[in-house]
Amino acid sequence: MTKCEWCSSEKIKPVTDKVYWELPDGTKAIEIEGTPAVHCLDCQMTYQTEWITKEIEDQLFLIDTKKLAKIITFEELMEQPRLLKRNYFDFTS
Repeated sequence: MTKCEWCSSEKIKPVTDKVYWELPDGTKAIEIEGTPAVHCLDCQMTYQTEWITKEIEDQLFLIDTKKLAKIITFEELMEQPRLLKRNYFDFTS
């Protein structure tokens, strides 16, 4: 990615951010610390790319979310053992 998805500026940098995510079953929301993000130096927007959003969504579908703490790091989330090999409910790929 070379441009901001919000303002098209080329003045962007990779950062990490704290995000809040509702679990797929709707039972609770979790805080995910250290999530890869993009920060635009012009419009000051900080956001996750579509790829990171998809990675989080897929992982939450594939793991036992009942075992998740209310606060978890992105790395810890992605290291959780998967119950399925891939997201069979994703028909986009």
